[in-house]
Amino acid sequence: MILEIAQFDILAGKEDLFEEATYSAKNIISQSKGFVSIEFQKCIETPTKFLALIKWETLEDHTIGFRESPLFIEWRAILSPFFNSPPLALHYNLI
Repeated sequence: MILEIAQFDILAGKEDLFEEATYSAKNIISQSKGFVSIEFQKCIETPTKFLALIKWETLEDHTIGFRESPLFIEWRAILSPFFNSPPLALHYNLI
């Protein structure tokens, strides 16, 4: 199991719209092979900062299966209008 942590910096004033968009994004990513779960978190101190905690069966399920699929294009189309800067995604193994 792999944990992807994606950090999002959202345009000021667009936080509520981004939150609404996450519901559609969840429906899209959940269709991807190897997807296990997703949870979005909003920063308390800086409300324009969000995290997505995404569990995948394998790293390749994210980096190849999802990122190189039409589902990723849909995901990006829904969320990217709210980005202040490109997201940063890192992957973690449980130890």
